[in-house]
Amino acid sequence: MSSQRSKVEVKGFEARHYDFLMGLLTVGSYSRWIRRAVRKAGAEEGWKIAELGSGTGIAACEFVRLIGEGGRYIGLDVGEEMMGKARKRCREKPNVQFIRNRIEEPFHLPFKADLFFLSFVIHGLEDCDKEKVIANVKKNLRDGGFLAVFDYSQMKLAESSWFRKLLIGKLECPLAAEFVEMNFPSFVGEQGFSTHRIEKEFHALFSLYIFKKR
Repeated sequence: MSSQRSKVEVKGFEARHYDFLMGLLTVGSYSRWIRRAVRKAGAEEGWKIAELGSGTGIAACEFVRLIGEGGRYIGLDVGEEMMGKARKRCREKPNVQFIRNRIEEPFHLPFKADLFFLSFVIHGLEDCDKEKVIANVKKNLRDGGFLAVFDYSQMKLAESSWFRKLLIGKLECPLAAEFVEMNFPSFVGEQGFSTHRIEKEFHALFSLYIFKKR
């Protein structure tokens, strides 16, 4: 069940026009940020990729370009409207599949993934649901596989710029403000992962967190 404090589930008008709205909010940068994070996540040709919260398929198309015809991609999302857009975007990609499933509820992939990818999802989950998501990742990830999370950087919000206070403290869901203040790498580490690397993006507002399954 989704928390009332979360805004990560997109429905209705927002879902139907998601790419356009995100483009407006980010002055056309949103899709570029996602594609850049995908490229830096480290996927290799032939890899099996799973994305949680796959949205409209922006990352999917970029991953398929990297993993080639020998790789496989599965995206999980709860929103039928968003998945419809993703399927349309990737309709000519035979090694792409989308499954409707809540990412905090148990699922079993048809393969052990080499890499899991999440973008702008984890900050909008309660800690108990974060744990469930990471447990699902660990169960479906090969030994030594990677978890890549593209989301807000860790920061002291009270000491941040007015823009960050407005964006994260006012416009985002309450869970986002809690996320940036927590020790996210330590949290993931407690679930059986080691921190592989962290790369800051867009003036350190966002980070690409990459963890390796122990």
